[in-house]
Amino acid sequence: MSAVDLEKLRMSGAGKAIAVLTSGGDAQGMNAAVRAVTRMGIYVGAKVFHINEGYEGLVEGGDCIQQASWLSVSNIIQLGGTIIGSARCKAFTTHEGRLSAAFNLVQHGITNLCVIGGDGSLTGANIFRKEWGGLLEELVKEEKITEDVAAKYSHLNIVGLVGSIDNDFCGTDMTIGTDSALHRIMEVIDAITTTAQSHQRTFVLEVMGRHCGYLALVSALASGADWLFIPECPPEDGWEDIMCTRLGESRSRGSRLNIIIIAEGAIDQNGEPITSNYVKELVVKRLGFDTRVTVLGHVQRGGTPSAFDRVLSSKMGMEAVIALMEATPRTPACVVSLSGNQSVRLPLMECVQVTKDVQKAMEEKKFEEAIQLRGRSFENNWNIYKLLAHQKPSEEKSNFSIAILNVGAPAAGMNAAVRSAVRIGISEGHKIYTVHDGFEGLAKGQINEVGWHDVAGWLGRGGSMLGTKRTIPKSCMQNIVENIRKYNIHALLVVGGFEAYEGVLQLVEAREQYEELCIIMCVIPATISNNVPGTDFSIGCDTAVNAAMESCDRIKQSASGTKRRVFIVETMGGYCGYLATVAGIAVGADAAYIYEDKFNIHDLKSNVEHLTEKMKTDIQRGLVLRNEKCHDYYTTDFLYNLYSAEGKGVFDCRTNVLGHLQQGGAPTPFDRNYGTKLGVKAVLWISEKLRESYRRGRRR
Repeated sequence: MSAVDLEKLRMSGAGKAIAVLTSGGDAQGMNAAVRAVTRMGIYVGAKVFHINEGYEGLVEGGDCIQQASWLSVSNIIQLGGTIIGSARCKAFTTHEGRLSAAFNLVQHGITNLCVIGGDGSLTGANIFRKEWGGLLEELVKEEKITEDVAAKYSHLNIVGLVGSIDNDFCGTDMTIGTDSALHRIMEVIDAITTTAQSHQRTFVLEVMGRHCGYLALVSALASGADWLFIPECPPEDGWEDIMCTRLGESRSRGSRLNIIIIAEGAIDQNGEPITSNYVKELVVKRLGFDTRVTVLGHVQRGGTPSAFDRVLSSKMGMEAVIALMEATPRTPACVVSLSGNQSVRLPLMECVQVTKDVQKAMEEKKFEEAIQLRGRSFENNWNIYKLLAHQKPSEEKSNFSIAILNVGAPAAGMNAAVRSAVRIGISEGHKIYTVHDGFEGLAKGQINEVGWHDVAGWLGRGGSMLGTKRTIPKSCMQNIVENIRKYNIHALLVVGGFEAYEGVLQLVEAREQYEELCIIMCVIPATISNNVPGTDFSIGCDTAVNAAMESCDRIKQSASGTKRRVFIVETMGGYCGYLATVAGIAVGADAAYIYEDKFNIHDLKSNVEHLTEKMKTDIQRGLVLRNEKCHDYYTTDFLYNLYSAEGKGVFDCRTNVLGHLQQGGAPTPFDRNYGTKLGVKAVLWISEKLRESYRRGRRR
């Protein structure tokens, strides 16, 4: 949304009141959503109220409904759970309960309600909206309100935000809390993997999700689990034999561990539950493996929200307020959803109905239909997991060779992309080479043929297992051409950032000089800076944002014991402000300076004045983010000196340069999953182009 559009919204809510509540199971990111609704509501000039304890607080009224201020949601974005409480309320399911709720809203002049919860909570909100006119008529008859009041507040606007770690709501790519739950799951799996390898154990991990297998599916995809049970696709009859055979084969090839992931709602073809203990006993009895069960339980709901959830919630909360401001009496209740990278509004009850249709399809054992109803993303994840989990002999050898290399700076998730590319390439019947140290390694002949199991265990590793350098082809073009000829390479898959783009472009431009370069080439974007064209996200940027966010969270925490302190934090990113901007949203920074949004001394002066005023409140600390190349002269040291001088006697300053910690660490679930998908898509595209371009073993 442009600055002009935002300015038009300012004061559009004057005279209106918005209430926000959280209902049902809690989810990480709910606080970020409450914060966004509150601050956006205040920005547009509306009064904003928090309803404590969900629908229970709405029914009880009184102190459960409190007006919020800008500062009342300060420093909550990093907190898990929900600060305004959540409760499942039986009273609201009754007519009398909803009558009390209507009276309590009218008492505060509230006709705009934002509900953050699951499909049950949102369905309840829609029923409330439909009954609103009748409820006000009853209140008039009972002389609790006047006819004038009923006329003034004659319509209730409803907007929903889906808060659920299960990601079981149809119509949105991701629900609030899902990414954070995946973080908790992957932290456990990474920890369990080390102990399992030490003792050659099999672990059966049970994850939450009720009747939805999304958490189990994505965590299996992101960890390379040996076997997966999800309710949407029960295993075929005789699965016990197949699973034990596969686990046994894995051990015979030298694997020291097995990971089995099971969704809590897993069932067999007859609809009977498959429990984690049954799977454990089966493995022990059939194979004699030392096997343990870990039930993750409510640990998946806990902890601090991930950067993705904080940004998602902030976007959705902002869009929810805009939707309420634009609503008319004829506007149906909507839910704010995520489509790709954008917040969109969809009819609430249509989404609820599709969600119910999934459960109905599963009850009727129409499992393929259930997977399709879950959405394209779910179906895609499932198909990719099946492709990569177990090696299947290719129907025929293709006689094509593909070389895979990493170029530029390392980015978490590169290894996931290489792993999936290698495995899907082998499945397609190709000969797969990996190249160490980028284009330099291609020139020096550091080329090795790899097999399916050579990339086992790569998913959770940060950095680049192949090694990566910034060398570009023009410095060693002749040697690169000779090795492409020597190894009979038909396609290049390059994983990297801007140097990868530039390098492939140089190879393409040299085709007129070297016939050997008339081969298929593909680039997978992988850079923490997220500064390459053609994609919303590049591999590694989510991990980098989370690393920056976690550091800023610790910095803010350290400041809680030292009043009146401002931290100036420098992020990486070159001339791209993505890291500073997204990390700034995720940590609630007071300011973020980026190259793309030009600023001058007057802007700096304004920010210093803002922080000076902030020190007079209860929130006596500040956080300023600066992209490393945002300005030639306004450097981190300059900002430190300026803020120190202007804030003297009011606050003191500290600087932190985050540096290469943003490149390190294990990849996040998002980057593992994203890298895996891009690797598969790239090789399938290369395979298609190879078949189109070559006939009878000769180039066309």
